[in-house]
Amino acid sequence: MIRHSVYFWLDESLDSEQKLRFEGGMRALFDMEVVKNGSYGKAADTPERPVTNNDFDYSLFLEFDSVEDHNTYQTHPDHQVFIDDFSQWFKIVKIFDSELA
Repeated sequence: MIRHSVYFWLDESLDSEQKLRFEGGMRALFDMEVVKNGSYGKAADTPERPVTNNDFDYSLFLEFDSVEDHNTYQTHPDHQVFIDDFSQWFKIVKIFDSELA
């Protein structure tokens, strides 16, 4: 199984309505046939430590049965809609893909 972990730092000028639209855009990705599981969240208010990074705005987690499903997701039209609709709001995006044991 592949876990696709995406961390977003968004433009500070976004209002609450725009953030709700962004959340809806992330949720829409869960409906894609190649996505086995999906969730998203915001940075937790855990204690600051040298090894933690809590300054992101949103995190998105998608799981795929295989690398092939992940690759299909990357070129899927619904993924492109998300990018087209929201990439202008991204200040920084970091992606970590893991093969789960």
